[in-house]
Amino acid sequence: MCLFSFVITGGRYAVWAKEVSGSERNCSAIPPYLPPTAVNTTLRLRDLRASMIPLNISAYIIPATDAHLVTSKDCQKWKVILRGKTGTAVITQNKAVLWTDSRYWIQAERQMDCNWELQRDASIRSITNWLILEIPEGDQVGFDPFLFSVGEQTELIKYFLMTWQMKVDQIRAQISDNPYKPTAVLLSALDETAWLFNLRGNDIPFNPFFYSYTLLSMDEIWLFVHIERITEELKVYLNTSCYHSYCVQLLEYSSVRTYLQSYLQRPNVRVWVGTEYTNQALYELITPEDKRLTSTYSPVLTTKAVKDATEQRILKEAHVRDAVAVMQLLMWLEKKVPEGTENELTAAHFVDQCRSEQKNSRGPSFETISASGPNAALAHYSPSNETARKLSVDEMYLVDSGGQYLDGTTDITRTVHWGKPTDFQKEAYTRVLMGNIEISRTIFPAGTRGVNMEMLGRRALWEVGLNYGHGTGHGVGNYFGVHEWPVGFQSNNIPFQEGMFTSIEPGYYKENDFGIRIEDIAVTVPATTKYGNNYLTFETVSLVPYDRKLINTSLLSPEQLHWLNKYYETIRSMVGPELERQALKEEYDWMMKHTAPFLTAGASAVISSVTLLVTVLPSVLLYNLL
Repeated sequence: MCLFSFVITGGRYAVWAKEVSGSERNCSAIPPYLPPTAVNTTLRLRDLRASMIPLNISAYIIPATDAHLVTSKDCQKWKVILRGKTGTAVITQNKAVLWTDSRYWIQAERQMDCNWELQRDASIRSITNWLILEIPEGDQVGFDPFLFSVGEQTELIKYFLMTWQMKVDQIRAQISDNPYKPTAVLLSALDETAWLFNLRGNDIPFNPFFYSYTLLSMDEIWLFVHIERITEELKVYLNTSCYHSYCVQLLEYSSVRTYLQSYLQRPNVRVWVGTEYTNQALYELITPEDKRLTSTYSPVLTTKAVKDATEQRILKEAHVRDAVAVMQLLMWLEKKVPEGTENELTAAHFVDQCRSEQKNSRGPSFETISASGPNAALAHYSPSNETARKLSVDEMYLVDSGGQYLDGTTDITRTVHWGKPTDFQKEAYTRVLMGNIEISRTIFPAGTRGVNMEMLGRRALWEVGLNYGHGTGHGVGNYFGVHEWPVGFQSNNIPFQEGMFTSIEPGYYKENDFGIRIEDIAVTVPATTKYGNNYLTFETVSLVPYDRKLINTSLLSPEQLHWLNKYYETIRSMVGPELERQALKEEYDWMMKHTAPFLTAGASAVISSVTLLVTVLPSVLLYNLL
């Protein structure tokens, strides 16, 4: 999906700063402190922004190179901190941002005034991710084509529209760069092929996958599927009528063993497989051993785990609409449970119906866990006509549910009580919430493994001798599986990088009595620290309030309470406009009531009004293999 139509414009603007030494700026001080080395850019920015308006440009990209792709004379003269040897600037109507590498961070802080933000990752990907997240869909971005190389422009554009051919290039680059010299990679997991070709199917309940294998080499692509299901449109899409390196050769699903054996007869070939998702029948064919290269996960799974800016944006938007459906369920249950007319199964059906009415809905992402009282003590119980328990104001209720949307997959758990919970139930719930918050607010170096943070979700429970017996989180996809490996908090998960989505879901279960789980989806994002760089934290994208009745705020630290109030502000600002857009006034009032800020530990809450910003939801086009 292309988010921007790029505008070609002439002329150049630059941020000039002399190379001098001095102290660094402090824009958070009151009043802000600027060293004598800082240059006032207010007038230059005003002039540039004024010139952008008649051209209908929402952002302008400024490198530090001339038409011959070397630093221009003016930049050399003034030591401008811009791209090329030094950095790239992007100007919008309300922001001015500079990307540069570590050689120039201190210099930038000494020379920029407070009109500017500094981004410390100077890669093209960081710039494009920022543009996608900041610039509305359909708006135009301007740049001077004389100042960018062909490679840079290609890299800039590809993050806005990731075709399957580009993904093939990504994986082939990893094949080529691997020091053990594989010649091909075998993809056995269904989501690997679906991701590679931007295809979805319906062979697996709750998962948009189709039965397939892929064998990808540096100059050939073999897709093993049930060929009779491939339409002419898909054949054109996959370039099946040609034989160059971007043409897909369609082969019958059942022929994968035979064809793999045939490929292995070629001289000097080596097949790369991920052992976690390659079945034994295919694995044992790859002989002798020197024709086999193994890793825990294939390069497709590790690449897919890091969502690009477009995937992040649309997955967040799917969670906004999903929050509407979950709020509708919780509001409905508040009204209906005291009447004694609903049970676990009717509640599960109701939330499925609410999701089906949301834009881009493609059904639930798994069978809803709707559990009351002792049934909730079974971590993965799902109701049936025979087991469905009537919902009661005297019991805790746990609902773990999720949706498939064309732009994302969701998974969220909330636990509520409609009557008077016991002190122990409130303490257990609050300690589970504390674990969720502690993981969500932690700051950690990029590359940290989830298993090294997992105990944060358990610490508040451990302090009083409580625990839970399941994992603390798993990855989630963009209209893929609701459990997407290899992201999460287990020992076999890969280290966290920016752009990974994971669930955070501590819990507690008292046998034959009740169960508690609080599950949110969060994405890893850059964290700002006082001294270090390349640190990450989590941004929660599930946007449904917790049960206030079960929260004992006296147990929360000031930092946890602050996080909770900020989260509720986010719910109001993100979900409020969507509720208004859908004309759901009763649900809007419910949301405002349940996101009232907590004042201090142990105090009651009041409702405050906030300004709600309208967001525009993009459309998503995916090919479906039926």
